[in-house]
Amino acid sequence: MSKKIAVVLFNLGGPDSKNSIRPFLLNFFMDKNIIGAPIPIRCLIATMIANKRSKREAGESYSFLGDRSPLLKNSRAQAIKLEGVLNDKAQDGNTYKTFVCMRYWHPMSPQVVREVRDWGADKIVLLPLYPQFSTTTTWSSLGVWKKALFEAGMENTESSMICCYPENEGFVNASAEHIKIEYAKALKDGHERIRVLFSAHGLPEKVIKNGDPYQSQCEASAEKIAEKLKSDLGVETLDWGICYQSRVGPMKWIGPSTEEAIEKAAADKTAIIIYPHAFTQEHVETLVELDIEYKELAEKQGLHGYYRAQTVGTADAFIDGLAKLVHDHQERTDITAEGFECICAPQFDRCCMRMEA
Repeated sequence: MSKKIAVVLFNLGGPDSKNSIRPFLLNFFMDKNIIGAPIPIRCLIATMIANKRSKREAGESYSFLGDRSPLLKNSRAQAIKLEGVLNDKAQDGNTYKTFVCMRYWHPMSPQVVREVRDWGADKIVLLPLYPQFSTTTTWSSLGVWKKALFEAGMENTESSMICCYPENEGFVNASAEHIKIEYAKALKDGHERIRVLFSAHGLPEKVIKNGDPYQSQCEASAEKIAEKLKSDLGVETLDWGICYQSRVGPMKWIGPSTEEAIEKAAADKTAIIIYPHAFTQEHVETLVELDIEYKELAEKQGLHGYYRAQTVGTADAFIDGLAKLVHDHQERTDITAEGFECICAPQFDRCCMRMEA
């Protein structure tokens, strides 16, 4: 029997105007998965950070992008292409429709749940646009999604979720292709020493120590992409490393930081190709932080040869990989990683599959 299958793509969200920068930041820092303090303290901290960053760091960054984030536009481009691929390869007469659901700015879960209900979905497949799982991203989105489902009377709608896919073949292949474009440029420019830096969004160290598998999965993605690059380039060794960007606040964050990695590359006199392997579309962290701020840092450090590989975006290999994930999981009614087995080491008890068990 054919079904109407709603594929909901989770993502972070971003402000759509200058006036929405502060409320977006307030939503972000009010998330208990981001700041775990009791509500009164969290509210105070979130308000202070949102007020400060909307006028300074975040406000200045978004000003380079016309005071708005391109994240929704780019996520919708991915959704449109994925919907086309799914329907072109539809099995058993199923019809697919994709929906973009943002966590901290519109369209958010209550609105998207209503859209899914009004479309008359028989089945929902939740697919985060984060290949690597974290309680601060995928788990947070899942929590508000479930609440919105309940409030809309849809809690019994059949659904499944792909919680993570850090080594997905389509993601890895598309990533390698985009890095190779910059690698060829670096070689053409005469650089004999080239280092690939995989830059992921950082997290406070305590989040990882509390059992979040994000860092482990970022490292797994980087290693898999590096292996693919070695094979494609036909080299026995590849100079590569992993680093973490976007630090906020005084807490100790996981490292090394992207700043430290750039400084080390400058000291080692090697060109670098930065690839944001925990982001799947362009937004402020790539277009401003990597393309402008870190590039300026590299120049100040005397680093000659700064290249930045594009995110996977709407690359055919990546979208085909997402489509396969949907097809593989559409008959399930649980939450699993790609391949249906838990991929997190035992110490990561904040694994999505273990928390949902």
